[in-house]
Amino acid sequence: MSGAEPTAVGIVGLGVISGQYLATLADASGIRIAAVADLDADRARAAAEKLPGCRALSTDELLADDGIRTVLNLTIPAAHADVALAAIAHGKDVYGEKPLAATFADAERVMDAATAAGVRVGGAPDTVLGTGVQTARAAIDDGRIGQPVSAAAMWVSAGHESWHPQPDFYYREGGGPLLDMGPYYVTSLVQLLGPVTAVSGAGSRSRDERVIGSGPRAGERIPVEVDTHLTGILHHGSGAISTVTMSFDGVRSTAEPIEVHGVDGSLIVPDPNGFAGDVRLHERGGEWQTLEPWAGYVDAGRGIGLVDLVRATSDAADGRASGAMALHVLEIMTALTASAASGVREPLRTSVERPALVPLTPAANWRSL
Repeated sequence: MSGAEPTAVGIVGLGVISGQYLATLADASGIRIAAVADLDADRARAAAEKLPGCRALSTDELLADDGIRTVLNLTIPAAHADVALAAIAHGKDVYGEKPLAATFADAERVMDAATAAGVRVGGAPDTVLGTGVQTARAAIDDGRIGQPVSAAAMWVSAGHESWHPQPDFYYREGGGPLLDMGPYYVTSLVQLLGPVTAVSGAGSRSRDERVIGSGPRAGERIPVEVDTHLTGILHHGSGAISTVTMSFDGVRSTAEPIEVHGVDGSLIVPDPNGFAGDVRLHERGGEWQTLEPWAGYVDAGRGIGLVDLVRATSDAADGRASGAMALHVLEIMTALTASAASGVREPLRTSVERPALVPLTPAANWRSL
């Protein structure tokens, strides 16, 4: 990227997660944060003052600015589609936080609009591009476990109301443990085993109210409108079968975040909410061993997917954290929710190619490419 004009990026939404993105993007050559926007104008001005050459604009001004090529959409999920569609209408590429949109129908509208406009869409989670999931995938692709047969993913907690001062969203339509934490696990399973063709789900909720445990609203009761425990079966086109459990109705689990089993071995995959961690392999007749990282972006942070998108070549135009992947993952999750309600197995309409494996890329390299 040396010698090329940096890609001007505008950020819409400056909540807590934006700090992690800014830390990654500030270190990446070829990218310049040109403008920021937030409903809180003071917060936008404060962020802009810390970034050389960055302006604080309104959202409309940022989206209309001809100098901005790519919009990083860090708004709340309910606003994801509106901001993405407006950016696309102005001819800009878009990279957004999970989920791609609050509903699958809105996500389809975003992707259809991008195709019609000839612009690119990418989306979180990009944690799957780190050394954890990528090394596990490399081991599978290298035949270390033989033919993959099954996988299991699990995340269990007591819910966010114990620590989050405004937890209402997590218990309304569009929330719940699957849409909150599921993207990390489901995206990992698609990376590891390929696209999903059908799903079956079951769900429940332990209670109809939750009590906020911290902040100025502590003690307030909030309604629960969604299932707070979901289990699903994912049928991969490769023939492998995965199970997923996401719950706000437990307390803690000792289960590994993701296990993958093949006819010749098994893999333990580290927490996909992070970028790194130990990948452990047990081959037939051997013992558990920890694999040295041999694929993925080293010391990556949130925003590496945007870096990957900006630097994508013509044969990987949407990058490895693509809108197509985010759309497929969202359909998997919404179909699981529908199946849990109906008791009927749900076939999927979307599919996605597994993106190219990320070669082992030291931090100094991805920061300066």
